[in-house]
Amino acid sequence: MLVIATFAFPTTLSSQQDDDVIRTNTELVVLNVTVTDKGGQYVPGLHLSDFTIFEDGKQIPIEVISSFSVHESPFASVVLLDTSGSMESRLSLARSAAIRFLDRLRDEDVAAVYKFDSKVEQVQEFSGGRDLAPMAYGVKATGMTTLNDAIVDAAKALASRPEKRKAIVVLSDGLDTFSKASADKAIESALAIGASIYAVDMSATDGNASRNQQSAAVLRGFAEKSGGRFVATPGGPALRDAFASIADELGHQYTIAFRPLNEKRDGKWHKLDVKTSRSDLVVRSRKAYRVPKG
Repeated sequence: MLVIATFAFPTTLSSQQDDDVIRTNTELVVLNVTVTDKGGQYVPGLHLSDFTIFEDGKQIPIEVISSFSVHESPFASVVLLDTSGSMESRLSLARSAAIRFLDRLRDEDVAAVYKFDSKVEQVQEFSGGRDLAPMAYGVKATGMTTLNDAIVDAAKALASRPEKRKAIVVLSDGLDTFSKASADKAIESALAIGASIYAVDMSATDGNASRNQQSAAVLRGFAEKSGGRFVATPGGPALRDAFASIADELGHQYTIAFRPLNEKRDGKWHKLDVKTSRSDLVVRSRKAYRVPKG
């Protein structure tokens, strides 16, 4: 997850060994990083020296890294529930998945719920409530699929939230058929506010292999580009464990802020890659950022 923002950091240096905060007051790239072991469990206790960041293939020098921190802060999320006609046989399972996610929220976390078919509609406002709104139980699977529009609307809703962690949880069979927005516009909207997309492929419950592959590719793309996670198996223990892990990592992430190597305000996208010194760990973060124009 990554956003361009303006920060004023403290002028004093920290005494921690490699977590120094350097004085700066400029536009920074803020990179939220999730690190897990091979089993998908969050890995705490890492230091700045454990990370290497690359911008367009060039290593970011330590002197342009302005801050490093570990947050266990509240997060805001939007759950997007696909209620299009193709979800008819899976709607009950999708609702159960949404409930499982809400159940895993901590007291300080908030979530909103939207449904999308031929249009996008809010089912539940941001709250710390752990119960799915009654309206969600009355919806029918009908109409087309506006997945891209739903992600754009979720990003707009999250943009005004004060929480540092933002996530969009998509429960869908993945094939957009009716959006005004493109897939590129959808991912740009999420990246612009630093939101990770966690995509659960509901199409995996049917036997249409070709459709499933298309659905998985779309949803996996959203998740990987935003630094989120793709969940290929939506049922049973795998679903429960996936949501427990998602909730855990959203509350525990490393944040690294640095001055971009590129100084041209040309509106272009630049590739990012984050690595750790330990080969046994899995690192997830967004894959790019865009320089503001001006």
